[in-house]
Amino acid sequence: MGHLVQLALPEEYGCQGFQREHLPILPEPFVLVPKQIPTEKGYRADPMALKQLKVIEKLFKQCDVIIVATDAGREGELIFRYIYHYLNCQKPFKRLWISSLTEKAIKMGFEQLKSGRDFDLLYQAAQKRSEADWLVGINATQALSIAVGEGVYSLGRVQTPTLAMVCKRYLEHTNFTKKPFFQLKLKHQKEHTDFFSFSESIADKKEAETIERQIEKNPVAEVISVEQETVQETPPLLYDLTGLQKEANKKYGFSADETLQVAQGLYEQKYITYPRTGSKYISEDVWAEIPSLIRLLQESDPFSASAKLVKITALNKRMVNDLKVTDHHGLLITERFPTNLSAKEHTIYKMIAFRLLEAVSEPCVKEVQKISLEVFHKCFTMKNTQVTQTGWRGVNGFLSDSNKDEADICEALPSLPKGSTLKIKSVEILSKTTQPPALYTEAGLLSAMETAGRDLESKQQRQLLQGSGIGTPATRAAIIETLLKRGYVVRKQKSLIPTEKGMQ
Repeated sequence: MGHLVQLALPEEYGCQGFQREHLPILPEPFVLVPKQIPTEKGYRADPMALKQLKVIEKLFKQCDVIIVATDAGREGELIFRYIYHYLNCQKPFKRLWISSLTEKAIKMGFEQLKSGRDFDLLYQAAQKRSEADWLVGINATQALSIAVGEGVYSLGRVQTPTLAMVCKRYLEHTNFTKKPFFQLKLKHQKEHTDFFSFSESIADKKEAETIERQIEKNPVAEVISVEQETVQETPPLLYDLTGLQKEANKKYGFSADETLQVAQGLYEQKYITYPRTGSKYISEDVWAEIPSLIRLLQESDPFSASAKLVKITALNKRMVNDLKVTDHHGLLITERFPTNLSAKEHTIYKMIAFRLLEAVSEPCVKEVQKISLEVFHKCFTMKNTQVTQTGWRGVNGFLSDSNKDEADICEALPSLPKGSTLKIKSVEILSKTTQPPALYTEAGLLSAMETAGRDLESKQQRQLLQGSGIGTPATRAAIIETLLKRGYVVRKQKSLIPTEKGMQ
């Protein structure tokens, strides 16, 4: 049902319409009212909310103790407390705090009910966030709309800075002046193996052509350095909601809201744990359940082959950290294996299941060789990467990054000792241009919201936003949808573009 009770609208405080003389509107105290819905005659109490509140009020009067089973998080706490205070209830209450809706998790939760007062600070945080949203949203929206004089222009505590980021990136992209540059590409051959090296960027085409002619006259390069390094790529952590949304947008084009709705459906069907999580870690007690989840995947397609590569006796515990578990732990599957999923549900479930397998796998180990050549006082480089242990990258078969460097060679190179010479079979001038900052996709915008504040000049402001950004994992998708619905932003292919209204 969501919220049945909300903060009253300005009309409740005698402020009709958008009037300059009413501003600022500062309720003292804030009044709670049943959920309001728009009608032809203005906002009215939602009949469904009123009906449900009557049922709850009757049950409150009949019981001795209330058990709160709303979502175990800030917003879930607020939903209950607003109802509790609106109905002037004084009954004691206990809290059911669970991250999964399986029968086992619910039974365990009821055996470990917590005192409701343990969550007073969580409620107060939610209450102040709600009141801050009201104060900023109501006052700023009315002030801007009055100033513009052309209908309603909404502002919000999170909505407006998010829109500002989209507009800023759009302007950076459209106002960017591309500059040409050039790069020399050399083809080599040794022991019947062809491979390539690349110069650094060259601003002047004439300089590139001069070097090209010199190389054609004397096609020999000298190996000036050979660096060998063993690189261990640690497995990724579990998904939090934002991570799941970003990946689903990049790989499958899902909107952030779409991913949230699908994940919520899987949670309600008891196939995954609570989706609105901001943590990528699990606690030590949850770790005890991981082997049984791995065994479940070992017996189930399409996970069986990958899951059997995971050694249950030597699982990677990097994702276990009690201190980094917030209201909820990282996203996990449950012991209930799904059947008859829709295509989108199957996609999201697979992402979460495969991420679990990746997270408990061994590191991916690579031998990386970087070779520098000198040709007519110009440095050319090539990089050779050999995977010696697939580790977690073998779970999904992705052994390389999508943003692999052009100079990275996957095939084994012949021996190229320092000081040796290498023939050049051909030389090519590559014409390139500098590229503007990419327009935001939903994945990119989610990342920007998550890390907002890193570029602030004020150290104090940076510290306030550190680790939190703007919005929460549960609200960021709704903020993006709000910008779209209110006509401030449109989707163009995968990019988010501000409209004329959004740019004003």
